[in-house]
Amino acid sequence: MILTIIGALLALFSGVRALRAWLSFRRTHRAFQAHLLDDVTRLAARTSELEKNLAAVEARSQQLPVTVARLQENLATLQVLTNSLAVSLRQAQRVLSFSGFKTFSAARLADLLPDFDRRPGR
Repeated sequence: MILTIIGALLALFSGVRALRAWLSFRRTHRAFQAHLLDDVTRLAARTSELEKNLAAVEARSQQLPVTVARLQENLATLQVLTNSLAVSLRQAQRVLSFSGFKTFSAARLADLLPDFDRRPGR
């Protein structure tokens, strides 16, 4: 009878600790998600600003009396890279806002928690 009570108390203690760890994980996960989403949004806004500035620089370079071919090539390359970055950031924004970092399944959560049965001596 006493062993059963001790076993139940140990199981209760382990369950409470696992629940606290899971809640801590969820809090940290949400904070990370919010921080990451804010950073991606900020980068997307800065990329849009960069795209506008590049368009203005290209327009100015077209007005120069002597067109510098190397400058135009570099601007074209920079525009391609900026456009690629903008597309990637928009995709990241969609993924982050759509999925909201879907909660982990029980199997994934079990993989993150230590397995007490695998300890040596058991």
